[in-house]
This record gives sequence, structure tokens and C-alpha cells, in this order.
Amino acid sequence: MTDEWTKQIFDLKNRVDKLEQERDELNRAVHELYQINNELVKHMGQTFENMTTLDMNQNLTRVRCENLRYEITDPRDERTDYFFPQIRSCEETVQEILQNRVSMARFGDGEFSCIRKMERHKFQTVNEKLADRLEEVLHSRHPKLLIAIADNYGALDQFTESAANAIRFYMVGGETRKQHMELLERERVYYNAYVTRPYVMYQDVGTDAPKRRFERLKEIWRGRNVVLIEGAQTRMGVGNDLLEHAGEVKRILAPVTNAFDQYENLLDCALAYAKQDTLFLIAVGPCAGVLAYDLTCKGYQALDIGHLDLEYEWFLAGQGERVAVPYKYNNEVEGDDCAAELVDPVYQKQIIADYSY
Repeated sequence: MTDEWTKQIFDLKNRVDKLEQERDELNRAVHELYQINNELVKHMGQTFENMTTLDMNQNLTRVRCENLRYEITDPRDERTDYFFPQIRSCEETVQEILQNRVSMARFGDGEFSCIRKMERHKFQTVNEKLADRLEEVLHSRHPKLLIAIADNYGALDQFTESAANAIRFYMVGGETRKQHMELLERERVYYNAYVTRPYVMYQDVGTDAPKRRFERLKEIWRGRNVVLIEGAQTRMGVGNDLLEHAGEVKRILAPVTNAFDQYENLLDCALAYAKQDTLFLIAVGPCAGVLAYDLTCKGYQALDIGHLDLEYEWFLAGQGERVAVPYKYNNEVEGDDCAAELVDPVYQKQIIADYSY
């Protein structure tokens, strides 16, 4: 027995030594990339007149280098050097929602910025009460609520190059990764916030895969009585067939931005109207997760659905990129954040309350 223990200790030590050696080699490789990049920039600076383009290329190389260690030490490679959150796939997330009729609160850059009391977007102001509520939800343990986070922390090979670069810039800048790690829990299993982003970010935009993902999502509300809690210009399902197979559809309108200012009214109205089988679909920015949590605690199924409708519009446009949608509020395309007037009797009839003023 003693010999066996000695052998196990010896094998473990060898494994640790090997991991440390691989880590050192990785760090050396990253350092060499930095040196190469600096030399390239030095020589390119002598021949390039457009310094804006040069600066952009330099910054892109820098963030790719800094994020490289996290992409190639993803836990799928069975490495343990860093803390990677445990995140279920989008497919597993949808399956859990369908099978067990659970709710979902999503946490992305906006929600983490709110918790940190940082202004990240022009349409999102700091609100300390919202920040506290979001952190409460993030650490909640309700058995019927999925906590979903964006799958940004490891390998990014499933995303387009532009989407992956955007994630790299975000994760490298402002100590974002460190801030997230301080809020997330090592042993917790999270679900995937990108479940509501089935199209434009992925390399398979030109295949049938996005269509299959949308069809799977549509099954969640097939035949269900749906109450949408959405920004006044979100207009989810208007002009497309996203909600075609839902049962009754009603809408509670919130302000276009800073919906938390009307939070109590939104929640009270939802509870007053809700029927036993009501499914709430919520698209009101960072306060959507808080609403989903409070409604779940009251016994309802509520999903923070985010930008799903815009993703569907982009999918229907078929260009593989974000495009303007004139009659819907769109904060992801420059100049498209002021929706055109909409005259639609069916949509107007679905509105049961309007707190957008």
C-alpha cells in the first residue's frame, strides 16, 4: 500500500510539473507574440500614413494576444490553470426550458456593468437599486430559475471573426474578466445567455442551423398564453411569424430605455393579469432578469428573451449581419435607435397596459 501511494504521489508530481512546464511555454509564446507585434508596429509605422487603421490593427493584435491564453486553455482541453465558469450549451438551455418549464435570467455586458455601477451604454444609466437587485438574482438559487451568462470565457471558434474580436476587446478591456470572476461561482452550473442570439454571431449563418435554432425556440411558446413585457418600440413578433404558434398574445409596454423606472408598475400589472398558464417573455434591458426572478418567485414561468426578435429579423433578411429594422428599436445598428411609427390594429389590440411615458 505504501508503494502504491508513493507511485501515485510521484505520478501526480510529474503531472503538475508537466502542467507548469506547459504554462511557462504558453507565457513565453505570448511574450514572443508581443515582441513580434511591437516590431511589426515599429516597421509598419514608417510606411503607413493612415494611423487610425494602424492603431486599430495594433489594438486588435494586442487583445488577441492577451485573450489567447484563455481561448487555448478552455476546459475542453482539460486544463486547470484558470477559472472557467461551467456553462451549458444553448441546446441544453432550450431543452431545460422546454422540459421543465423553468424561467431564465440572462447576464451579459449590460447586466454586469449595472452591477458594477458602470455606465456602458448611452441608453443605460447607473441605478443603484437595480444593481443590488441584479446581484441578488445572480446569486439566487431558485430551483425554477436558470441563471444564464454569455459564453465569452474560453474558446471562441464557434463565432464569426468579427464577433470573436468584439468579445476579445470586451474581455481584455477594463479588467472585465477579473470583475466577472469576482461575481461568478466556481462550482455553479450556468446556462447560456446566447440562447437568444441564434444567428448573427455564429459562423454557420449561411447554413440551416440558425433556422433550426429558431424553430426549437418557437416550441417554448407553442400553444401558450403569452404576455410580453417589452419596450414600447420593441414590438416583438410584429411583422414576422416568431409568435405565430403562440396562443393568446398580450403586451405590457415599458419605457424604451431605463425600464426599471417603471418597475413596480410593470410587476404589479403582470401579476394582476397573469393566468395560471401564462408565459412571460421579457425584453426590457437589464431589469428583465429581475422581473423574471420576481415572477418566478410568484409561481410563473418568465423568460428574459433579450434581442431575440431582432435576431429573427436579421435572420429573415438573410445577409448574415445586423441590418436596420425601421419600425423596431434597435440599439445595435447606428442610427436605428428611433423606431418609425407603426399602424397595426392587431398590435394595438394586444396592448393591455402602457407605462412607456
